[in-house]
Amino acid sequence: MEKRDVLYIGGEWVTPASGKTIEVVNPATEEVVGVVPEGSDGDMDRAVEAARKAFDEGPWPQTTPAERAAMIRALSQGIQARSQEFAETITTEMGSPASFSLMGQVFASTMVLDGFADLCEDFAFEDERAGVMGPVLVRRAPVGVAAGIIPWNVPQYIIAMKLGACLASGSTMVIKPAPETPLDCYLLAEVLESIDLPKGVVNIVAAGREVGEYLVRHPGVDKVSFTGSTVAGRKVGAICGEQLKRCTLELGGKSAAVILDDAELDKTIPNLLPAAMMNNGQACAAQTRILAPQSRYAEVVDALAEEVRRQKVGDPSDPEVFVGPLVAERQRDRVEGYLEAGKDEGARVVVGGGRPADQPRGWYVEPTVFADVRNDMKIAREEIFGPVLSVIPYGDENDAVKIANDSDYGLSGTVWTADPSRGVDVAKKVRTGTYAVNSGMLMDLKNPFGGFKASGIGRELGPEGLEEYCEIQTIVLAT
Repeated sequence: MEKRDVLYIGGEWVTPASGKTIEVVNPATEEVVGVVPEGSDGDMDRAVEAARKAFDEGPWPQTTPAERAAMIRALSQGIQARSQEFAETITTEMGSPASFSLMGQVFASTMVLDGFADLCEDFAFEDERAGVMGPVLVRRAPVGVAAGIIPWNVPQYIIAMKLGACLASGSTMVIKPAPETPLDCYLLAEVLESIDLPKGVVNIVAAGREVGEYLVRHPGVDKVSFTGSTVAGRKVGAICGEQLKRCTLELGGKSAAVILDDAELDKTIPNLLPAAMMNNGQACAAQTRILAPQSRYAEVVDALAEEVRRQKVGDPSDPEVFVGPLVAERQRDRVEGYLEAGKDEGARVVVGGGRPADQPRGWYVEPTVFADVRNDMKIAREEIFGPVLSVIPYGDENDAVKIANDSDYGLSGTVWTADPSRGVDVAKKVRTGTYAVNSGMLMDLKNPFGGFKASGIGRELGPEGLEEYCEIQTIVLAT
């Protein structure tokens, strides 16, 4: 069992302000695999103070873009050098399948960091324009001290989206990992320590929801970047609104995969399923509503069911496992509640619908496919965050677009068709922040990601993601 008794604040390992601890439980075995300090308000005060000092008095905001890019690349290389350790830690603490932990959790994070390093060197932090009376210099200044609130589902990847942009801008950050997944952040802190980043530029304090709110409200924080549920995001947004504090919110989703009537199912289903059930279904952009043409509805349901039955469920450390356990017992209870709701409302279970009989320990739910689903059912409207798919019939293409848009969310989506130009036409009609045509790649790591409607505010990744960590300053020059 891993035991840690310090926090990473101000570039040093410091003793926490309280004796409270967090127990990390392996969701596949239900055994405690780690104990770390639980951050308190006092610890957050120290972390914000360190970040504030590093920004107000330290060298980091005055570094050149090339210097910041070099540091971001060093961070990426440090993570790559310990990639297997990072991946195994994430699998252990939250149950992410081994193959996804390595590629989707770790290497994806380093690709994001490398992308921000490249962008940092090319980004127009300053540009001179013609003004009414003479030249004007428009400057993108670092926003200041940022708070990064990290969920448990893809911890390192989400940190990379926030931290890469923050560092590129010349800002500093306090990272609050989720209490379910603090162990991988100790590895991150060790890498940060090894690259000689100026003290206080990055600080890491794992804590619960109350201390997270304290960080959001902290007067020393200039910007908040939050990823999590829409319910929590509304509260974070309200606090930031009260304080006129900049914020980025990347929230929930209920994305629709539209299978058009000309789609080749033998190609579509194998490519769609990983996008629908990635990370054990615990992904905000997961394609959990499958929209099938009425004329081919039974065919789509059968093909999807067959593909789901083929997938291996079990120990997430097994590289052949497709679906592992959910992160916590409360999450399994939540998902099982949706399984019952679907049955009660008249949806038909085609595959799954309960707990796997061959997994007596661990917080497992069978990969489940519901057929005969209406878009007004609870399982079609609410984010389940588990390996549960709802197959919804539609009439014509316009009906498919209408159903896809009939959601409080607007984060992602896909369309599957033999005619890519037809797919692009559909994509332009669906109100989501990202969309893919004939691809399970739900985002591009160098281009903006974020949501419409209740899926969030602002963007991460790409130039737009970097701009979220900048303040615009206009300097009128003498003629």
